[in-house]
Amino acid sequence: MPATYSTYEAKSKFSEVIRRVREGDTVTVSYRGTPVAEIRPIQKAPQTIEERLDELERQGALQRPKGPRIPIKVGEHVPGALQRFLEDRNRF
Repeated sequence: MPATYSTYEAKSKFSEVIRRVREGDTVTVSYRGTPVAEIRPIQKAPQTIEERLDELERQGALQRPKGPRIPIKVGEHVPGALQRFLEDRNRF
């Protein structure tokens, strides 16, 4: 189905247009073949970092560490990833 509707189609298929927008699509409305309007989903308010991490975890795109968090201080030297890996591996 097209993402562009004439004004007549948009009026007669308004429920369909709204359904598509609710699903995340942007719909263009044209008048005599010229695009005149876009109907798109409203942008959500920005999420906090914790809310975004929770959402990514629910989607399975992220897995949070199980152990305690170690805070990193700005300006403090943090060893490279390879060095940390080797130190961690040698502990066992």
